[in-house]
Amino acid sequence: MSALQGLKVIELGQLIAGPFAAKTLGDFGADVIKIETPKTGDPLRKWRLLKDGTSVWWQVQSRNKRSIALDLKSPDAQAIVRQLVADADVLIENFRPGAMEAWGLGPDALLALNPGLVMLRISGYGQTGPYKDRPGFGVVAEAMSGLRHLTAEPGRVPVRVGVSIGDTLASLHGVIGILMALQERHRSGQGQVIDIALYEAVFNCMESLLPEYSAFGVVREPAGSALPGIAPSNAYRCQEDGYVLVAGNGDSIFKRLMSAIGRDDLGNDPGLVDNAGRVARVREIDAAIEAWTSSRTVDAVLVVLDAVGVPAGRIYTVADIATDPHYKARGMIETVHMDDGTALAVPGIIPKLSRTPGGHRRNAPSIGQDTEAVLQEIGLSPAQITALKERGIVA
Repeated sequence: MSALQGLKVIELGQLIAGPFAAKTLGDFGADVIKIETPKTGDPLRKWRLLKDGTSVWWQVQSRNKRSIALDLKSPDAQAIVRQLVADADVLIENFRPGAMEAWGLGPDALLALNPGLVMLRISGYGQTGPYKDRPGFGVVAEAMSGLRHLTAEPGRVPVRVGVSIGDTLASLHGVIGILMALQERHRSGQGQVIDIALYEAVFNCMESLLPEYSAFGVVREPAGSALPGIAPSNAYRCQEDGYVLVAGNGDSIFKRLMSAIGRDDLGNDPGLVDNAGRVARVREIDAAIEAWTSSRTVDAVLVVLDAVGVPAGRIYTVADIATDPHYKARGMIETVHMDDGTALAVPGIIPKLSRTPGGHRRNAPSIGQDTEAVLQEIGLSPAQITALKERGIVA
């Protein structure tokens, strides 16, 4: 038994935020029925590097899903969605606010049809508020949340995180909301709507940003690889143009770090026994650490710091990840075989559940691969399905 076996999920939406949430549920056994546009399907199918015309990213984002192709602008297709929702547990959508209502698929209509439905809605700015009708992608949400302002070297242009972190954080908040709503449904029997805004999901992870502004009027500024207000925690240059990340900000860890680099004078300095004192002299501390690391390779630095229990690590490329023994031991590098038999390495499944772990049950589907099977499950006859296909409503 999978953790979510028996859970029926309808996924409407595309690209990253909504589909990532559905993928997470599918990894743990939910029956995810993905609704796509006929012929073109989810645009993610064509994003980044393609193999045989389809993105290899697709093999991760849409594993463990079934695909049906419906033209949602058609009243007949909208009626099919309502039939699917009638006995579904969860519906996930990430269209712009108002789109679902325009199709007759808003919360009022769907909850009247199925009072126990849990409906996750992910959008740039949420379903309410003065910005709700603005188009919003994850990168804009990252900027609005304050994250983009911090991701830069001082005085240089802010840079983006190299992945769609805003979408992914929104997805994970959405999954949390779904699981909480399902738990509450056990008591009340009632479903509800989960309203996730991309910018709010990122803002929720911004730690002390707002309280520090409220209490002290401090506008936190970019600090490059350092972590302002916590010392020492930075990236330090090593030989051969390498860098090592060192987090020596615990009081006892700091003493061990200073001893390891031959700076007991700093480790025993009464002014540096706590974080506040170290923050005041962080440049001095960082200079001492880099004076030591710069004469050593990354590997040599890690051998010393691991031996004394100081958290430290190299900056991995994907090539490092793909060959790392810890990733492999934890099952985080899985090999799947695409429909043509080609092997493909993909990220493993988290979280790790001891008794009902997730798994890769089926490959990502082709467009409309499961249309006939799903429509037959809700009672449509082969003749009805054929007629819908001829009219271009399903594919």
